[in-house]
This record gives sequence, structure tokens and C-alpha cells, in this order.
Amino acid sequence: MSPARSAGHSARPPDFSPREFRAALGMFATGVTIVTARTTQGELVGLTANSFNSVSLDPPLVLWSLSRLAGSMSAFANGLHYAINVLAADQQALAERFAARDIDRWAGVTFTEGVSGAPLLDGCVATFECFNRSQYAEGDHVIFVGEVERCRHRDDGSPLLFHGGRFYTEHPL
Repeated sequence: MSPARSAGHSARPPDFSPREFRAALGMFATGVTIVTARTTQGELVGLTANSFNSVSLDPPLVLWSLSRLAGSMSAFANGLHYAINVLAADQQALAERFAARDIDRWAGVTFTEGVSGAPLLDGCVATFECFNRSQYAEGDHVIFVGEVERCRHRDDGSPLLFHGGRFYTEHPL
């Protein structure tokens, strides 16, 4: 808890609607990831997330967040390892597939198994194999902090980008 909250201080009520907040957040351009893991029974789980960020170089830490109501929450909350797959510009269909509900997200998807069992999707520009180090419940999401045990990247790859509710594949300067 922050010193301000410990001292009894709290934030002012928002002066905006949830829709306005979401639209403002959408103005921050991000990369697109698919976070993958295996359940304790060995089943594959994965979801599209753009809430990925670096935390620390030493130790190597990254974070991402997941809705408390997500169907895969139990798998990620109770698992020891997961992988964060940073999508390439040509992987928009994969991002949409892993964001969809009530489909077999894994049908026809090619991957290799990471050292700890988490799926590493083929064609990504980067992958991070993570130990499930910490979890912080905040608001309607849980923030996962992963300790990166292995990573790899492609120097020649362009990332898939997301901004204002749309995907982008080019990032000219």
C-alpha cells in the first residue's frame, strides 16, 4: 500500500465515464502479445493482451494484467510458468483468434514448447519465458509480474501495433 493510502488519503472520484477512460487509454499505442501457459492438467491456455511492460533489468522482470473475471484466471493465478509472445506485424489474425470467445483458440496454431512447458508461438518477434513471481489484485484486474528465465527475439521482425481500437502493421517515423 502506498504511504498516501496508509495515511488515510484517497483519490478524488473520476470526472469521466468508463467509456471516456477506455478511449483515452486507447491513445497509448502498444504492441500486442499473446500470453500462454499450460494448466496443471496440461491443457493449453492463451489470451491476447496489450497490457505488457518491462519492470526491471536486474532481476529481469515484466508485467501484464488480466481481468479477475477471465476464464483463464485460475490457470494463470495457480501456474508456475507462462510465456509472453510478442506478435509480428503479420499475426493480426492470431491476435484476433486469441481475443475471441467460445472457439478453439489453438486449432491449427503452431508452437514449440518452452523449457517449462509454456507454448512459444511460431513467428513472433520476441518471446519471454517467465516464472510466475508475483500477483497484485488491483481494481477489476490482477497484475502479474513475471521473472524472465529465457527470452529471444528476431532483429528482422516488425511488431503488430494497437492504437485507438485498431491494429497497425507499419510504424513510419
